[in-house]
Amino acid sequence: MNDASSEGKDGLIMSGQQAAKEQAKENMKRGRYDELKGILEERRREIMSEVQGRMRDVRAEGAGSAVQGVLDAAESSELDIQDEIEFALIQMKAETLNKIDEALRRLEEATYGYCFECGEEISERRLRALPFAVRCKDCEEAREVKQQRDRLMAQRRGAASLFIDMQG
Repeated sequence: MNDASSEGKDGLIMSGQQAAKEQAKENMKRGRYDELKGILEERRREIMSEVQGRMRDVRAEGAGSAVQGVLDAAESSELDIQDEIEFALIQMKAETLNKIDEALRRLEEATYGYCFECGEEISERRLRALPFAVRCKDCEEAREVKQQRDRLMAQRRGAASLFIDMQG
């Protein structure tokens, strides 16, 4: 019997069947890489388009307000609030773009899709919903619970110190 063999990526000699399995795994990883990169790049394009549209709208409204003439205090205040909301939305989108850029960098480094906490693979469902996720669902939930507990403890300490100040 003549069993074809080849050298695997770890330098060990593999049978033809083992080599085919390794190649299939590599192809699957490559397919997942391409798919994840596509998801990230598509989300990036969507957000960039949205940010550019909002910025155009803000500029157009700014130019239009000069034509409207004098505004009373209420109108001016309302416009200021709307401008602040628009600015906050643009800032949030910019932060999301930074997270996506960071995820693309991790993808190139082959660390994307793995939890920062436990090292396990983040589910594809989670990555589709939140492509820049850095933690698996379980680790993210644990982190959120800890943060909530820390906030409650800080509030209690603040309330306790207020009570002590009132007694002194």
